Amino acid sequence: MRILGVILAGGLATRMGGGDKPLRPIAGRPMLEHLVERLRPQVDALLLNANGDPARFAGYGLPVAADPVPGNPGPLAGILAGLDHAADRQFDWVLTCPGDTPFIPPDLASRLHAACRQAGTPIARASSGGRDHPPVALWATRLRDALRAAIDDGERQPRRFANTQGCATVEWDVSSGDPFFNANTLEDLDR
Repeated sequence: MRILGVILAGGLATRMGGGDKPLRPIAGRPMLEHLVERLRPQVDALLLNANGDPARFAGYGLPVAADPVPGNPGPLAGILAGLDHAADRQFDWVLTCPGDTPFIPPDLASRLHAACRQAGTPIARASSGGRDHPPVALWATRLRDALRAAIDDGERQPRRFANTQGCATVEWDVSSGDPFFNANTLEDLDR
């Protein structure tokens, strides 16, 4: 089993006033740095999905892939970028995390993969506090063509696409904080 970790950073960050959310600091370091540190031990390789000039991420030593479809259609385009990259390099799975989720758990990949095996599904997504996090998911690389067709047909929702393909959900405990906290606003960063 080979897993490609994909950090989704292709959004416009409109609720935060624009710019690259993953480069905003939390606890004195960019969110991206926290996320890379937590993801790297769980996957065989990492990819950053980001649009625009990739040079702004050069200090992280990650390959950067832009959305393969125009018009900033949302996280499904970033997931497709990851699936394209994975298929070209013989990865079996893609683990996706938004670039604004700096505290992902160390057992994310293993628990999602176990859920896929147990349920017989090609996708497993994370949940915490009773709330699903559709972009935090493990995707079988073989879904690439189905996802491209869904995007071409206008699909923009990871949850809806995952549900059409078969998706397991794995719940994480939030008693010591939500491991899937995501910073969407400047107030979230302060918190």
